[in-house]
Amino acid sequence: MEIIPIFRQSDRSSLQFCSSFSPQITMSQIERPSRLLTACAAVLRPLVRLLLRNQVTYTALLPLLKQLYVEVADQELTLDGKRQTESRLSLLTGIHRKEVKRLREDVIPTQQVPVNLSLGGQLVASWLATAGYHQDGQPQPIPRQSRQPGDVSFETLVETVGHQDIRPRAVLDEWQRLGIASVNGKDEVVLQTDAYVPRGNEEEKLYYWQRNLADHIQTASQNLDDTNPPRLERSVYYGQLSPAAVDELHHLYRERSMALLKQINARARQLKTRSPGNLRMNAGVYFACDEQPASSTNPNPAPATHLQETDV
Repeated sequence: MEIIPIFRQSDRSSLQFCSSFSPQITMSQIERPSRLLTACAAVLRPLVRLLLRNQVTYTALLPLLKQLYVEVADQELTLDGKRQTESRLSLLTGIHRKEVKRLREDVIPTQQVPVNLSLGGQLVASWLATAGYHQDGQPQPIPRQSRQPGDVSFETLVETVGHQDIRPRAVLDEWQRLGIASVNGKDEVVLQTDAYVPRGNEEEKLYYWQRNLADHIQTASQNLDDTNPPRLERSVYYGQLSPAAVDELHHLYRERSMALLKQINARARQLKTRSPGNLRMNAGVYFACDEQPASSTNPNPAPATHLQETDV
């Protein structure tokens, strides 16, 4: 049996190997761990930058990373009909068997959806998708209070979505403080945004941050595996643009993408009401912009123009 080295790190104990005993292992499969590790540097760089700017050191991150390695391997890399052992988890993760045993007993707490975030997002989504509250996806001013039970009003909206657990007045006061909504001279509530965007609430921002990034990485990762049906993931990349050009493209993209998200929101609400199930979906957009690195520091610069498709 021939042992083929994949990549080396400074610590010889972390030298990784791949056995070539199987005739079905291809050169691409042998080289993939090394290529993936190299690609991860670009993916992790923004995360490391964020952690450093918020005083999260490497030593603080390492225990969490170890815990995640053991948890993912334990839950997702199982063998049919066989018990998951510490020895196998140690082999998969590179973590000592005694430490694996300890880490299996610990559980990473699941982040709960903040109450304000859950209610706020549902209220805006309902406003943009419920008949009588919008026109062609544009939120309409609605009476602050109902004249009759069930009338189109902010009061009815909050009581329907919040199941009467939260007073409409409290929600409106908070939304006015945050600039999400206002009250006009006709005592109508006017939605000032076409999406619920947390403002000044770190807990809510972090929830959206972790959910959206995790889903994007999961989708892109699935598309690296040819055995899985591809998921939609596309982008348009341009370099050598002026600030004015980027501003124009940002405005265009924001306008068109929000129109599409409103359509998806309305249709998803209809389908959920008509035939509920146990699946979830998350469709989002982003617009990245920063200074283009000088070619002298990047031996393989990205092309100035690129239409990327990973789902085909």
